[in-house]
Amino acid sequence: MQLDINDIMKILPHRYPFLMVDRIVELDHGVRCVGIKNVTINEPFFQGHFPGHPVMPGVLIIEAMAQVAGIMAYLASDEETRSKVTYFMSIDNAKFRKPVFPGDQLRIEITTTLHRRGIWGIKGKAYVGESLVTEADLKATFAAAAV
Repeated sequence: MQLDINDIMKILPHRYPFLMVDRIVELDHGVRCVGIKNVTINEPFFQGHFPGHPVMPGVLIIEAMAQVAGIMAYLASDEETRSKVTYFMSIDNAKFRKPVFPGDQLRIEITTTLHRRGIWGIKGKAYVGESLVTEADLKATFAAAAV
């Protein structure tokens, strides 16, 4: 299954400049998901990170992983769960192996490691070409939105 940006915006509440997924290119419901983020010099974070040497912030690569995972979990969930908001629970074992620059295309691969009692554990890996640039273990849950 593939999703374009219009499909993604129906699932995720994020919008520019915080929407970090452009396309879903592979989806095995609840098991694995692969998303694409095209990194352009027009990203607002490049103005300050870093002038003269633009590098995508690692926390935003992690956020892109979380968004791809959120899409996967949403599509694998029932209607009641889909009406809730996704919240991060933890980020572990994050490793930033290589910088990501404008013009790069991030390929974000998400694999489920845990799905129990509303908690999702995932292993995220981000690649530029064949090079692993970032990896992390994430946990999240769906919960009612705070009023």
